[in-house]
Amino acid sequence: MTITFADVEAAAQRLEGLAVVTPVIESPALNERLGGRVLLKPETLQRGGAFKFRGAMNKLSRLTLEERARGVVACSSGNHAQGVALAARMLGAPAVIVMPADAPQMKVANTRAYGAEIVIYDRYSEDREAIVQGIAAERGMTIVWPYDDYDIIAGQGTVGLELEAQARGAGATLDLVVSPAGGGGLLSGIATALKQLSPSTRVWGVEPATYDDIVRSLAAGERLGVDPAARTICDALQTPSPGKLTFPIIQSDVAGVITVTDAEVAEAMRFAFTWLKLVVEPGGCVALAALLAGKLPLEGQTAGVVLSGGNVDPGLFARVLAGEI
Repeated sequence: MTITFADVEAAAQRLEGLAVVTPVIESPALNERLGGRVLLKPETLQRGGAFKFRGAMNKLSRLTLEERARGVVACSSGNHAQGVALAARMLGAPAVIVMPADAPQMKVANTRAYGAEIVIYDRYSEDREAIVQGIAAERGMTIVWPYDDYDIIAGQGTVGLELEAQARGAGATLDLVVSPAGGGGLLSGIATALKQLSPSTRVWGVEPATYDDIVRSLAAGERLGVDPAARTICDALQTPSPGKLTFPIIQSDVAGVITVTDAEVAEAMRFAFTWLKLVVEPGGCVALAALLAGKLPLEGQTAGVVLSGGNVDPGLFARVLAGEI
């Protein structure tokens, strides 16, 4: 089994009227700086403040009434947590979210505000998947994995579906699309959509330099994990390895994956705030960071760039704006 373009289209139909069709925005200052045309898709404006609501709602909307009544359990540092919690509340389903102790407090508070029960764990010494599986077995809940689920991937793929249509509406053909990459759900979903809609478009993923598991996995031809000692300000992209389901899609349909440093991410966050008037969290800003840092030359080309989330703790954001990171 694999994901198809039809799955992404079906997800778009399920999400109609539920998920926000986020706009595409353009900045003359950014275009001038990069020497090309950049169409930014701010999923910061999505329900829950990130693209994750798309996959979560697509997954939960396919559960039976009995499965909804028993509830769902998920693990996340924050954006998937909020997406699942919000989708569960909208569908009347109980939700338990397993979150790391170092998750941004804003994300924890928002997840709790959506009505979810939160279970805290230590991401550096405990196995989140084992905790989730234990809760699911004990309570009869359905597990909603953050990226290794075809319904989740299809839901995230609707970002690519919208972006391609919006680019055409703006009289543009996308030469490349750049997306953040953690476990690969968003990246593989977008790649699936664009493979059908615009085969000439090159899809690129971007991950933190210290969490370069996809880059190394692609080079090795097999899924590799991250160094347990690795740290990054991009909490949303701190996944232990590429997904079992997402990695083959990335191998076949993605042009490549590149990395950016925390300093480059912080610079992109400042640019987004100053010139785009957008608050973008670190993990949500890596694609923009790659372009601003010259990692993907854009001269004379048109790029679609996904700003995947905006849930950043005020304290961290203040330090970034002050140039302390």
